[in-house]
Order: sequence, then C-alpha cells, then structure tokens
Amino acid sequence: MTVMETTGTRTDSCVPPAHPGRRPEGQDSYTISEVVAITGLTAHTLRWYERIGLMPHIDRSHTGQRRYSNRDLDWLDLVGKLRLTGMPVADMVRYAELVREGDHTYTDRFELLKATREDVLARIAELQDTLAVLDRKIGFYADAGRALASERS
Repeated sequence: MTVMETTGTRTDSCVPPAHPGRRPEGQDSYTISEVVAITGLTAHTLRWYERIGLMPHIDRSHTGQRRYSNRDLDWLDLVGKLRLTGMPVADMVRYAELVREGDHTYTDRFELLKATREDVLARIAELQDTLAVLDRKIGFYADAGRALASERS
C-alpha cells in the first residue's frame, strides 16, 4: 500500500496528475531500477525515502523486491517538486504523515503548503532582484564593449 492508498480513494488526492508518456503505457508495477530510470533518483535515495517515512510502504514481490506503482511515482513527483521549493526534508516527512493520517489533517497540510509557498515567493522576488542586477551589469558591459569596438575602428 502506498502513502496515497492509506487515505482512501478520493479523487482529489495530494498527488499531481501523472505525466503521460513518461512511463510505459498500461504498466503499474516498477522495479527500483525502473524507478531510477524514470525519476532520475538513485536507488539509495529511494531506499532512504522509505527509511525516513517519506515513502512509508512500498509493495514487495514474492521474492522481496520493491514494486513501485504509478501512485508511488506520482508521490515521488510531488516530493521532487517539494524539494525544489526548498522545503526541509523534515517538513516533507511531516506532510507525508499528515496525508497518511487522513482528511482531518487538511488544515495542517494547507498551512504547511501555504508557508512553503510564501517562502518560494520570497525566493522568487530575491531572484528577480538578482536578475535585475545581472541585467544592468550585462547592459553595462555590452555598452562598454561597443564603445571600445567603435574607438578601435
């Protein structure tokens, strides 16, 4: 059972929709090496996610090999997006715990994601300021380069 399966079959899950074409069509069982190829994560990272509770339960084959589902891949996609936001791993684990606890945690999940969004917006503003500085510097050097070229000709 996956993180999402523990909360029932609601259609408005916490996982983004699947990305068509990134997985073999009709397949819903993947080995760890296939997940590595699909996600770009390492096997070590996948095992670590499982160990820390970010991926709390991965089904196993009769021989004990991990078997990831499309839901697991969707969850990993969300985790990747959360990592890109700069969300600390502890907060991602907390979010996973809240998902497993059920619908009564919507407010807590909302607050956690809202705070992360505010952090992302602050970082975007900071990056836009940095980009403006770079643009001014690039413009300065472009103008200086043209002036030097015109003096030489």
